[in-house]
Amino acid sequence: MNLPFGLDRQCAAIVGPVFEVHFLGGGDISTSRLLKSERGSFFLKYQDGPEADRLLETEAQGLDLLRDHSPIRIPDVLSQGSSDGYAYLLLEYYEPGWANEAFWESFGAGLAQLHRNSAPQFGLHFDNFIGNLPQSNGFMDNWTDFYRDRRLAPQARLAHSKGLLHSSDLDQLERLYNRLPELMPVEAPALIHGDLWSGNYLVSKAQDPVLIDPSVSFAHREMDLAMSRLFSGFDWRFYRSYEAAFPLSPGFEARLPIYQLYYLLVHLNLFGESYLGSVREILGRYGEKS
Repeated sequence: MNLPFGLDRQCAAIVGPVFEVHFLGGGDISTSRLLKSERGSFFLKYQDGPEADRLLETEAQGLDLLRDHSPIRIPDVLSQGSSDGYAYLLLEYYEPGWANEAFWESFGAGLAQLHRNSAPQFGLHFDNFIGNLPQSNGFMDNWTDFYRDRRLAPQARLAHSKGLLHSSDLDQLERLYNRLPELMPVEAPALIHGDLWSGNYLVSKAQDPVLIDPSVSFAHREMDLAMSRLFSGFDWRFYRSYEAAFPLSPGFEARLPIYQLYYLLVHLNLFGESYLGSVREILGRYGEKS
């Protein structure tokens, strides 16, 4: 399996002549390959399109930020750039292992330690992406304002423009906005991964957790935990370990769907109306008329 010729030359200049290329995955956003050279194994992600350069540039920035502040392993960014119409990201590769009890305990405690990193405001010094959708990170002092203006509202506007949400849905969302201050606990901004589902962590051969594909910002730490529970959830030892290291404010289960609403709106915009029922269930629960 060959790479596009420009990427082949670019990678060879960094890791030496590549003698094996293995397909790791490909989808709507990017294609992934395992490269093998005399210098070792490396992970390559590449894509084309008008936002490709910026998307992978901000992913590299997010990885660097996490690596500087996280006890969890983060792949080294070896190179990021473009060649012959493709944007690419070349990373350190981790041989896969399997998750044991110690893995989950380390993962939960490590995420709690990551979340101890704070900042004066919610946001980030650069905008990035969630999937391939733009994510604005302009700084704000208040979490509920940030969540409304930087997270929920842009996705809702996009869904409405696509005909996926109706005006009545936006009315319910407005009522939810008004309730956010009473529903969400006040906490300092926390550095979060931002897209923490089962596809965005790895188990290394040494059974260490590895974080990939971040959508970082300084936000409410409960966002990461809510995303981890959106689909199948993680092992219960992960949550027990997190809670022991950094206990959550009472009532998390009741507000969990409010955080998940953002990720469901993202999925609605990316993948269509199969997510509309879940979005409306949350809006109906929290956005009813008083």
